[in-house]
Amino acid sequence: MKRKHVASVAALVLAATVLAGCGSGANGGGETGGGETGGGEGKPAAGPERIVFWGWAKGTKEVVDAFNKAHTDIQVTFEEIPSGNAGGYAKFSNAIKAGNAPDLMSVEYPQVPDFVTQGALEDITSQAADVKPKYPASVFQLVELGGKTWSLPLDAAPQVFIYRKDLFAKHQIEVPKTWDDFKAAAEKVKKADDKARIGSFFPDDPNLLATFAWQAGGKWFGSDGDAWKITIDDEPTRKVAAYWQDLIKNDLVKVQPTFSQEWISSIAKDEVWGYLGANWSAGMIKSNNAPQSGKWTVAPAPNWGTPASGMFGGTTYAVSKGSEHAEAAVKVAKWFTGAPEAWQARLGSGTSSAFPAQAGLVPVAAKSFDTAFYGGQDIYQVFRESYDTIQGGWAWGPSMVQVLTSFKDRLGQVSGGTTTVPDVLTQVQADTVAEVKGRGLAVAP
Repeated sequence: MKRKHVASVAALVLAATVLAGCGSGANGGGETGGGETGGGEGKPAAGPERIVFWGWAKGTKEVVDAFNKAHTDIQVTFEEIPSGNAGGYAKFSNAIKAGNAPDLMSVEYPQVPDFVTQGALEDITSQAADVKPKYPASVFQLVELGGKTWSLPLDAAPQVFIYRKDLFAKHQIEVPKTWDDFKAAAEKVKKADDKARIGSFFPDDPNLLATFAWQAGGKWFGSDGDAWKITIDDEPTRKVAAYWQDLIKNDLVKVQPTFSQEWISSIAKDEVWGYLGANWSAGMIKSNNAPQSGKWTVAPAPNWGTPASGMFGGTTYAVSKGSEHAEAAVKVAKWFTGAPEAWQARLGSGTSSAFPAQAGLVPVAAKSFDTAFYGGQDIYQVFRESYDTIQGGWAWGPSMVQVLTSFKDRLGQVSGGTTTVPDVLTQVQADTVAEVKGRGLAVAP
């Protein structure tokens, strides 16, 4: 993965952090420790130090159980919350404002700058210095803003295409290597079965649209001097939007809510033959479709003529601003992200196919995930190949919760024909410029 750090963007985020100050959580403190401390480190007078952790990723409960079993000095209380855009981030923001946030929180890469500018995260630069060399610089830079470290990466999330190899073989449809191939294959799927489609467009999951834009060479955020450069409607992204609008218009994909009962039922009835997602999607497909074991396989995502990938999601662990157990929370995050036992527990659950951000743990992950559902395929080899082609130059902006919400609100109108995917780009571009300016930040014309 080749990605140069954009220092000017980091400086802009740091400036935004100064504007935000620490008022959004620094004074509230964490109420998880009961207020009785010892040694100035937030530890109770006796017994293990206890931290509260919020998250939602598959296999997390198993990881927490493994940590608690292996440690006597720190114990983790896990609360499973809705995934970020499904309500988890709103819950976290409200908890920060109320002064009762968890000590440790799952935060995906796109939301790290957003929460930093809100003053919601603890600076963990010094505590993370010893593990930083274990990460590829291109990944770790996604959690470094303003020269400081704000969270620890758990996984990377390179794109893949997961599809029904039995149905493709039966109807002599080749796995698509390019997006032109994908459209041609979509036409063949529809011709083979008029109820079936090659895949779906998810109007409620703009993260996937961002991934397609990233792969195509789009750059939604950058800097121009001391101002934010916002180009959500840049040419690569417009190409992606026009492509998907064409598939929707010609009824070559289903338009369905992501992970909905409708979508799950379509897969079970052989009406959806593929899923464009990331490596973690392999675990999700496996856990939801046990009767179809041996019928699925994993391939690189289609590209625009040259192998390329974006990242669809990816989790980091951040410490809440004002936590009374920050040191312990970082220790827990280091174990969650870097201990082989943690990865064995997560992937051994059978529900997760996460790809470690620490490259040295990939062999552990590959051995820990049961690939019988995929006919014994070495799916982690596909993940590695996709990971190596992730496009450089992508940066997340300071208002990603707003960006994704704006997309979600507007993309829902696409299936009804009241708007188009390209028009949505124009609208979200305007929404985002207004939001960033409203936060007192400069935006380049």
